[in-house]
Amino acid sequence: MPSFRFSRRNFVRTVGTLAGGSLLGQTVGCKQSSLPQAKEGAPQAGGPADYTLTIAVKPVELAPNRIVSTTTYNGQFPGPLLRFQEGKAVTIDIQNQTDTPEQLHWHGQFLPTVVDGAAEEGTPFIPAHGSRRITIVPKPSGYRFYHTHVRAGANLSAGQYTGLVGPVYIEPKNNPGNYDREVFLTLKEFEPTLSRGGDMNMDFLLPATTVKELKDSGEKAMKASLAKGMPHGFEVGYGSFTINGRMLGSGEPIRVKQGERVLFHVLNGSATEIRSLALPGHSFTVVAMDGNPIPRPVTAPGLWLGTAERVSAIVEMNHPGIWVMGDVSDDDRRHGMGTVVEYAGQKGKPQWAAPKPFHWNYAQFGNAGAAVSEPDQVIDMTFAKQNAAEGGFNRWTINDVSFAEDQMQGMHAMPPMFRVKQGKRYRLRMRNSSDDIHPIHLHRHSFELTRVAGQATSGVIKDVVMLGGYQEMEVDFVADNPGLTLFHCHQQVHMDFGFMALFEYV
Repeated sequence: MPSFRFSRRNFVRTVGTLAGGSLLGQTVGCKQSSLPQAKEGAPQAGGPADYTLTIAVKPVELAPNRIVSTTTYNGQFPGPLLRFQEGKAVTIDIQNQTDTPEQLHWHGQFLPTVVDGAAEEGTPFIPAHGSRRITIVPKPSGYRFYHTHVRAGANLSAGQYTGLVGPVYIEPKNNPGNYDREVFLTLKEFEPTLSRGGDMNMDFLLPATTVKELKDSGEKAMKASLAKGMPHGFEVGYGSFTINGRMLGSGEPIRVKQGERVLFHVLNGSATEIRSLALPGHSFTVVAMDGNPIPRPVTAPGLWLGTAERVSAIVEMNHPGIWVMGDVSDDDRRHGMGTVVEYAGQKGKPQWAAPKPFHWNYAQFGNAGAAVSEPDQVIDMTFAKQNAAEGGFNRWTINDVSFAEDQMQGMHAMPPMFRVKQGKRYRLRMRNSSDDIHPIHLHRHSFELTRVAGQATSGVIKDVVMLGGYQEMEVDFVADNPGLTLFHCHQQVHMDFGFMALFEYV
């Protein structure tokens, strides 16, 4: 199975035991704590909030005798599971007990810019040692999440390198409930360290079609940089990996009964990493991606997720034993990237068995070759890397422009790159002239995949999608949420060094 960057192999990787909440009020493993349900009726501006989230630096115990100090929501990692009702307004108090201004982004929701949680769009900061009260109307239904949205740059104690990540589930108005219980998993690394970059293998993505023009351009630029004596740009490795803040071997297992249908909601809360997940002797029936139901549920031996992607998949518990659910990479799993699934009445040590090799093809989850509505306009985008061009970090560009920020104000210093009109359908034709995989995210909107590396598809609605190295992809979105809208790669080290742009409604 593929590795990621060869330089990352130098880092100890550990992941731990998860926990889950249940729609039926059941407990799974070490319970994922959640906040009280919102009160009935409209929120009162002067009364108590429905929810409170406190941003503060706290110790987090990843395993016995392994404690890290990191910024958290409510003193825990992941942040509390928030369960909202679709369309029902809630009031949230956000308190910032740190020394730096913060942003809290409601990833995957259709919200106004004033509360979306991105300074580039104009969302006010939560001041250092200050607070902000917001009211939102949660939508759309499904698996969303919340996280910090500030620039980290070379500061690996900021941004999503910290523990500022938490899950959100927006209850649909009609829930088929074809499962027995839910388990929420948040995958996340801690103890980040800088290293020199290497090539990223992508052989888990299908189709594998690359574009010669893009490959020639990217490789030519890299060779020219290296010929001048430049090193490879910085990348990030980690000292410990976790699932729901626990490393493998610590915390409680996920306890199941034979015959149960468990709906796993998996979030890749990483700042930079792509992750995989498999459970020996079991398969995953994917029913939703990024919180949105897919047209055709697909059964797979395992899952692949780019940063900020979510997958909801049902696993039928039909293979009794005590198993390690973990990464398909032996190295990652041995260093902790896993958790234990324990059937009732079973004894012994957790076992691992590699799944059959499998690939990840977004098109298979949709309607293959199906026609989609023609867009009102096609917007062409080319993504490129300037090796080690900014203080040893790679600089990233969209159509030869790198997003710049006013470091004194923490705000964007660039005009919007793209302009859209409300109600129009736009096709983003994205072309990647680097060898990196880019998890592409569009704020405050969802998009439909229409072409993946040359393969036509329809019906798959997402807010993050992995674009492979030297590949093309087309996605469509309807401009139906006016206001500045941020577009970026969700890898922190990419967005911090230029891989962002703004859409403006005109």
